[in-house]
Amino acid sequence: MFRVVTVTDQVQRRTPKQAKTSSVFKKIVMAVSGILMLLFLIAHMIGNLHVFQGAQSFNHYSEWLRTVGEPALPPRTLLTVIEIGLVVSVVAHMWAAISLWRQAKRARPQSYVTKKSVAQSYASRTMRWGGVIIALFIVYHILDLTFGVANPDGTDSTPYDRLVASFQNPAATIVYVVALILLGMHLRHGIWSATQTLGQSNRRRERTVNAFAIAFATLLIAGYLVVPAAVVFGLVD
Repeated sequence: MFRVVTVTDQVQRRTPKQAKTSSVFKKIVMAVSGILMLLFLIAHMIGNLHVFQGAQSFNHYSEWLRTVGEPALPPRTLLTVIEIGLVVSVVAHMWAAISLWRQAKRARPQSYVTKKSVAQSYASRTMRWGGVIIALFIVYHILDLTFGVANPDGTDSTPYDRLVASFQNPAATIVYVVALILLGMHLRHGIWSATQTLGQSNRRRERTVNAFAIAFATLLIAGYLVVPAAVVFGLVD
């Protein structure tokens, strides 16, 4: 008499649950890192508006960021902490986004015959590529306005002079505006997605959340765009 032994592949049985847990974790990482970057964007936008108080005020603000905490703390302590936190947030955000995309691709190796373009917004369909473009722009932005390496006025100029020189360059201004528009679209979709991931949205509140996301992204990007507009129209020189 032969005994029938049933072998169960526990790894395979756990795979769907593990995949779901991993997906939830990555979505949380994306949402939290996105919130941290959003807080930075708000603070950075407010800082940029110091330009309307004149060169002295803007340069003083830039110097304050580098010297806050002295002499108890070394120079650039606050700025270094912010930069490290921002880099970690960007890397974590991109890792989560790419991992989720690859995970979805493996789960559905063949694309749908008919794409649901009506249900998908332009921002959600181009979220990945918009994120890559924004990341490349951040690198250029730092080289241009922070370090002055890519700025017409060079590295020895003041922050105010670099800002004015950059936005007096039509090519640099166009790149800045296009990147900000893409950022606004990215933010709109990201805010909406984050509220769903963190359990703060449901079917009844989707319209309200979507309206808030659109209004918030529009106001934030407008706060950034007024600076190059002021330089172009001669309000800041």
